[in-house]
Amino acid sequence: MIRILLAEDMHMIRAALTALLRLEPDIEVVAEVTRGDEIVPAALRTRPDVAILDIDLPGVDGITASVELRERLPDCRVLVLTAMGRPGQVRRALGCGIEAFLVKDAPGDRLADAVRRTAQGLRVLDPELVSAAMEYGASPLTPREREVLGQAARGATAEEIAARLHLSAGTVRNYLTGAITKTGARNKIDAIRVAEDAGWI
Repeated sequence: MIRILLAEDMHMIRAALTALLRLEPDIEVVAEVTRGDEIVPAALRTRPDVAILDIDLPGVDGITASVELRERLPDCRVLVLTAMGRPGQVRRALGCGIEAFLVKDAPGDRLADAVRRTAQGLRVLDPELVSAAMEYGASPLTPREREVLGQAARGATAEEIAARLHLSAGTVRNYLTGAITKTGARNKIDAIRVAEDAGWI
């Protein structure tokens, strides 16, 4: 029996995934969580064989949670799910050693097959996602540029970002200018769009 921890914050999707997995005679869902920061505690309690993690979770994202999970429970393998296979996310997932990466609109039988292959220690990666990730390249943004641009994407002003990150507003504007230049964008809004499409923020 393959024991599964499922992390998905959208209730209907989580219920549908759980119902789909419970149809499989060799798969058992032993834990369900809605936040990324609940993943490791739940995994330590239930000892799953495979953790199926949504990439976009409140608290901590699925990729970040997977790194801590691998440190705390190395026998648990990780299958990351995403609604959009953004190239930057795929590159980041691969760099973190994630065994499997699947888009949510894949056919239902692909999920069960991916779970079994992941449990066996095999890599399960959509070839188109990997190809797009390699073609797009690594993020040109520094960690601070990524952080500032991510804050701007959520609607924060330069002054608000400066207060949150303990920087001056001028320094924040310099980081934004750097991000605009490095993404080849016309302005801040365009830089946010480019970075989000690539999965860099």
